[in-house]
Amino acid sequence: MKTSVQRLRDDRPKSGSERRRSERVELMVRVDYKTVDELFSEFARNINEGGMFVETDTPPEPGAAVTLQFRIPGSKEPIAVMGRVVRTTEGDREEPPGMGIEFENLDAQSRELINQLVRGLRVGHAD
Repeated sequence: MKTSVQRLRDDRPKSGSERRRSERVELMVRVDYKTVDELFSEFARNINEGGMFVETDTPPEPGAAVTLQFRIPGSKEPIAVMGRVVRTTEGDREEPPGMGIEFENLDAQSRELINQLVRGLRVGHAD
C-alpha cells in the first residue's frame, strides 16, 4: 500500500471553536474505521498528535464513537485507537467532505510514532 505525507499549511483564520492544538501534517493513508453497526475503509487526509481528518461522503454525526485502524510510515504494526467525531464537513474548495476525529485512547507507543512523523515533516518542510 502506498502512503504519501507532506506538510499541510493552514492559513485560514482560527475560529473560537478551533480546538486543534498542533499543526496538521498531510497524511494520505488508508484508514479502516468502525461505527456501532458499520465498517468503512477510507483515506485520512491529515493527522496530528490529537486526531485526524478522514475523507468520507457519509460521516457519522458529531459525537459518534469510532474505532480506527491505520498504518503510518515508520510503523511495523497498524495503529488501533478509539476516537470521537468532533466535526464534519460537506466539502468545499477548502476541504473535502469528511470528519475530524479526536483520538481518545492512543497508547504511548503509537502517540510517539505520530509525534515523530509530525515533527519530522515540520522540520523537513520548514518555510
